Amino acid sequence: MTLRLYSTLSRKKEEFTPIEPGKVRIYVCGPTVYDKAHIGHAMSAIIFDIIRRYLIFRGYQVNFVMNFTDVDDKIILRANKLGMDPFQLGQMYIDEYQAHLRSLNVLPATFNPRATQEMPQILEMIEGLIAKGYAYPAGGDVYFRVQRDEDYGRLSGRHLDDMQAGARVEIGEQKEHPMDFALWKAAKAGEPAWESPWGPGRPGWHIECSAMNLQHLGEQIDIHGGGNDLVFPHHENEIAQTESLTGKPFARYWMHNGMLQLGSEKMSKSLGNLITIEAFLAQHSADAFRMLILNGSYRGPLTYTEEVVIQAERSLERLLSALRPALPGAAGLAAEGQQALAEQVQVTEQAFVDAMDDDFNSAGALAALFELVRAINQARADGGNAADLQAAQTRLRELGGVLGLRLEEPGAKDDEGQSSALVNLLLEVRLELRKQKLWALSDQIRDRLKESGVTIEDSTEGSTWRWS
Repeated sequence: MTLRLYSTLSRKKEEFTPIEPGKVRIYVCGPTVYDKAHIGHAMSAIIFDIIRRYLIFRGYQVNFVMNFTDVDDKIILRANKLGMDPFQLGQMYIDEYQAHLRSLNVLPATFNPRATQEMPQILEMIEGLIAKGYAYPAGGDVYFRVQRDEDYGRLSGRHLDDMQAGARVEIGEQKEHPMDFALWKAAKAGEPAWESPWGPGRPGWHIECSAMNLQHLGEQIDIHGGGNDLVFPHHENEIAQTESLTGKPFARYWMHNGMLQLGSEKMSKSLGNLITIEAFLAQHSADAFRMLILNGSYRGPLTYTEEVVIQAERSLERLLSALRPALPGAAGLAAEGQQALAEQVQVTEQAFVDAMDDDFNSAGALAALFELVRAINQARADGGNAADLQAAQTRLRELGGVLGLRLEEPGAKDDEGQSSALVNLLLEVRLELRKQKLWALSDQIRDRLKESGVTIEDSTEGSTWRWS
């Protein structure tokens, strides 16, 4: 099956064909760094991390760029409120966000450009648009002429006449048309500013991303991503200004993730209904949050409740159950059992690829993994030993890794597996004690392990354990 993805621009699934064979260029809009990042930011980052990981799994070389907007009205207002330098404030939140991404197992971007470090490219792009008649200076500002772009509105499906009816010109603006948008903003007292041919000022929001794309990925890219709240005006304006300058199609595919909602409301800083990444990770694992996202469609909204998180944690526990060791003293599988498990590995791999090739259907990919989980657990119950289970467990970890899951039991910290080996040894000792009907000593081992974060589960087939 060929990889197909949904493009917001065409409003349909399309076969994925990169501009350059074997290589993929992706640009994803990052956060405006004026406050702590919330789990809505984490959701978008994880979705595009999954997409990137799968493309790598399919053999592509991926150049992945995610920007930071580090000069903006919101940053300036918050810095003034806190009595901080706006650049220091932005750097503080960039550092914090990148630490959160590491905790969430998000691969680091190939490059993280930021607006304050791209000013020469931004100025050059604005000058090019003015020279071509697509932009005009006005009282220290520079605006883009939307009427010069005949295709303006095609990403969002909006028509300029309809947009004009609801638009207005703010006091102090000198626009030719109400929908013209700022490429450069004249400096105001007490705000950061850079010198330009039109006087001191700073860039508009939309021009930053276009300039960073041109600088780090070139005139044409394969995938441009972000939340669906960016379709208009941000991504619409990116298309207008970039294609007006280059005369070439900008992004081959436009991908947008749905919004995270608390109940019926979108999570946002303006509404004040936030759960920060820091607060979530203090209570739950990164894998649990990723499972929450994987269980749905990346294009749809995700409703966040504690019940949904609990369901995600249970799904994660089910995945982890397949990675538990063989039962102590397991005799091993018969040849038919070994063959059945090996065949299930192959079936799972194909079903996983088929699902992800269908517009990154992560829920379908998880369903395939759970079939392998069922087979592994059955093989263990049938007496499969470590050698019998190893290949299937390894493939489960590998395919889980394609989705960005660490699949680590809580508490399993050492890289060499000493803790797991010690628990397995104690389980064998406990088995001997139970055979000798030394129940008190057996229970003592169970209870002491429980205190150390290890839960023993006894069944007719034997005893297994997991980190609590």
